[in-house]
Amino acid sequence: MTKAAEIDIVSVSKIYGSTTAVHSISLKIPSGSYCCFLGPSGCGKTSTLRMIAGHETISSGDIRLGNTVVTDLPPAKRGTAMMFQSYALFPHLDLIDNVAFSLKMKGVEKEERRAKALEMLKLMQMEPYANRRPAQLSGGQQQRVALARALITDPEALLLDEPLSALDPFLKIRMRAELKKLQKNLGITFVHVTHSQEEAMALADIIVIMSDGRIEQAASPREVFERPATAFVARFMGDHNVLTGRVISSADGVLTLQVPEGQTFTVAGEGREEGSPIDIGIRTDRVRLRESGEKTLGFNGVVSNVEYRGASVKITVMGAGSEDFTVIASDADYFDKPVAVGDAVSLSWGLEDAVLLGAVAA
Repeated sequence: MTKAAEIDIVSVSKIYGSTTAVHSISLKIPSGSYCCFLGPSGCGKTSTLRMIAGHETISSGDIRLGNTVVTDLPPAKRGTAMMFQSYALFPHLDLIDNVAFSLKMKGVEKEERRAKALEMLKLMQMEPYANRRPAQLSGGQQQRVALARALITDPEALLLDEPLSALDPFLKIRMRAELKKLQKNLGITFVHVTHSQEEAMALADIIVIMSDGRIEQAASPREVFERPATAFVARFMGDHNVLTGRVISSADGVLTLQVPEGQTFTVAGEGREEGSPIDIGIRTDRVRLRESGEKTLGFNGVVSNVEYRGASVKITVMGAGSEDFTVIASDADYFDKPVAVGDAVSLSWGLEDAVLLGAVAA
């Protein structure tokens, strides 16, 4: 296998007519890492992947793969391979010819390319099906063939566009594990676009969260989970509540904010002027339903929804300007002191469970 390459995206923009799909993003993807681009539909993640692959022209900026600027190179000359969401297999060819197709285009002799294709099918545990056609395979099997076809060119980076979206939930989880194992065994850089937070958390060494064509945060899954950079990341990842207000005081490394409804809250941080807008995130699994009168951070609210999830219970509360402040309680804690829709509750958390959120650069 070819060695992995670092991917360096330098001030890259993509403009379609009067619409800017990607706003001057810069990012270094370390060689040999598993990178997931994550975000809602239309955030620019697939456009970015297609620009790395060469299937989309770059409006401004550069992309470097290892030591080579690939901005103006055609896809076949970049050292990348792309696996498409639709798999794009040829229905009239057997699996060997499907996998060997790119080598055929390069003029590799029939015997040599078929031997290499068989080797790739063996890697994907698809060798017994070598003489079948795509229509005779399940979705998961077709995906393995598409992976084999992408990897036969010995790419330095494999680009995957929502590769698991067509699979059923159980197969998704199995294929996630296989993708991670494959990436570790091959040692090449994987860049994977997804809209699933769970998928990105399970697979990635680095998660790149995009919104409106900009990068909100690029960090390890743990950092994204524990220290979301912006209110968008906190909301999108779903593990933090967001409270929005204005700074009313700053002292000893602690900021105090007031929300429009009048309640005040504190968060560790400094460098914010009095009166300036502020967002804070509070971990959903660290919020507690408390006895009223207990002195801690928090507020009083009304339960608007309760969802039983087996090991945990999700309780949604209205209050402090939030329509959907979330508490994730263990099933044991919840059933010890259950609450119902319409109940008045007091919520609490510790100072260490709140994080100061920044704003994404314009």
